[in-house]
Amino acid sequence: MSLNSQTLTGSGQDWTTNGSSSSSSRRGPMENERMILKPSTPTRNPIPPENAITIAVSAQVLFNMEKEQQIYEQQGMEGYIQYQREHETEPFSPGPACSFVKALEAVNTQLRKLYPDSEELFDVVLMTDNDAEVGPRLNNTINHHQLFIERFCETGGNRPVADHTHLYLSSDPGKVREALAKGIAAAIMFTPEKMNEVSETQLRVAFDGDGVLFSDESERIFKKDGLEGFQEHEKTHEKDPMKHGPMKCFLEALGKLQNKLNVNGQRMDCPIRTYLVTARDDGSAGKRAMNTLSSWGLEIDEAHFLAGAPKGPKLEEIRPHIFFDDQKSHVDGAVEMGTVACHVPYGKANELSKKGVMGKETSAE
Repeated sequence: MSLNSQTLTGSGQDWTTNGSSSSSSRRGPMENERMILKPSTPTRNPIPPENAITIAVSAQVLFNMEKEQQIYEQQGMEGYIQYQREHETEPFSPGPACSFVKALEAVNTQLRKLYPDSEELFDVVLMTDNDAEVGPRLNNTINHHQLFIERFCETGGNRPVADHTHLYLSSDPGKVREALAKGIAAAIMFTPEKMNEVSETQLRVAFDGDGVLFSDESERIFKKDGLEGFQEHEKTHEKDPMKHGPMKCFLEALGKLQNKLNVNGQRMDCPIRTYLVTARDDGSAGKRAMNTLSSWGLEIDEAHFLAGAPKGPKLEEIRPHIFFDDQKSHVDGAVEMGTVACHVPYGKANELSKKGVMGKETSAE
């Protein structure tokens, strides 16, 4: 197996809830769960959830709230709320998801130009466990950074995300696992110490293959029978599609919008670009990956088969807004080189770490 890389360029549930409009940190579970419709600047009509591609993002990955988290842990909810009130006009600094959310809005801008009446747009929902009294600071921060987020969902920690969500991003492993268990694409987002500059006009999304776009069936063969067993299995099943993994539905959503935006056949200039960055080689293992995507009716703009080489350098070259991988070591390597990377705790690679993070984690998210 060579260590080179090859690039192929080619072709439910409503968010509105019935909770009380009053706010108190001592409310019951159902009273503490409600939706806030927030007018952005400039104001836009909310996108109907049933037609949108819904991206749920926790406050702690959209903004940098490390200091506030420390205050919550040291002083409890009352001290946390008091601090937020006193700093209401002080915006949070951007978090790892901020550039991704801005890129989604850039795609929406292009879609609105081409299809003024279409409701097939990205709809970002801010997820937070915070008491509503913290809302004004979040509002001010969103307007300060010129983000277009019309909806907040305050769950009180009871329900992680609505069933129709296409992608859920959080720093809380327990909530991400709960979402994955419901069949929702979800990942734990990590923050690089220094983030790479990314495109302001083209959304770039990079995916690992096994355990992310595809199921982990081949990965299980590799762990059981080693490299030779894996290669023989992929050669034998080269034309057999793999089962889908947790991020397939998000790639489908991106592909649907790509087809709408690719009106002049200029694929390279499309406002959305997708990447497969996998440890597979470019032999039978790579062919099976591409055959699987083809059998689903999906395309990937670039496929990089690294044959076990580190992914960080290739991702630094691509500069995606977001990268998904089921193996924490690959996520760590990407983060070290400035890529905003997300861990998908799914499949064989994460079975041993599953215990201990299924429970609710203490967070001021």
